[in-house]
Parts: sequence; C-alpha cells; structure tokens
Amino acid sequence: MAGKPTLLSGGNPQIAKADGDAPVQAYIAAMPGWKRDAGRRLDALVERIVPGVRKAVKWNSPFYGVEGQGWFLSFHCFNRYVKVTFFRGAALDPLPPVGSKDANTRYFHIHEDEQPDEALVASWIRQATALPGWMA
Repeated sequence: MAGKPTLLSGGNPQIAKADGDAPVQAYIAAMPGWKRDAGRRLDALVERIVPGVRKAVKWNSPFYGVEGQGWFLSFHCFNRYVKVTFFRGAALDPLPPVGSKDANTRYFHIHEDEQPDEALVASWIRQATALPGWMA
C-alpha cells in the first residue's frame, strides 16, 4: 500500500482485511494522536499475556484470537475514545462496563488522558482466552 492509510469516521484507519501481525501494526501506526499509544499498549499487553496470539484486521479493526478457538478481542477508533470489544465479555468477572446489543459482548472505552487499569484488562484478556471465541 502506497502512502498513508485513509482515516475513516472517528479517525479509524482504513486497513485492508488481512491476517497476521503486519496489518495490525499498520493499523496501530495509522491511529491518530493519543489513540496510537493506546493501541500500542493494548497490543503489547495482549502479546505478553497470550503467546502466539493470532492477529488479523477485519472490518477496519484489529482482531486478536487463539488458533482454533476464534476471536476474543478487537478494538476500533471513535472520535473521543478507543472502543475495546470482548466478544464473550458477558462471561468475564467483573463485567467490562459497557453493554452491547449482543448479549455476549461487552466493551470498555479508552479515553484521552486516561490509563486503563492494566491489571484488570490483563485479567479480562486471560479470562477471554479461556472461553470459546467469536468465529468470523
């Protein structure tokens, strides 16, 4: 891909659908401003907790999964926050704070000048990888 990726609504990078770390890193590199650092921190946390994590970009969002189990986490840029999706979030304890139309899915938002509780997010990631993931 030549040049910089187009930023869609909310500053979400437009990255072609692809499997692997490279498209996820391209997405993170194209995230605007403070969101890029949030994406880097989240990506590094997932890598630390889930050795051999499966990565892909789908629907202009990075996806993280466990081979043979499906996807457990994704994130997406919006104007004022980065929305982190746990596809089986309703089974996590404590529940991620933001509900979804899908009864299984829960979210949390990362806002500018906010540092998420890394221990809590790490706990959610560990729990999510032990559950059957979302198959897409």
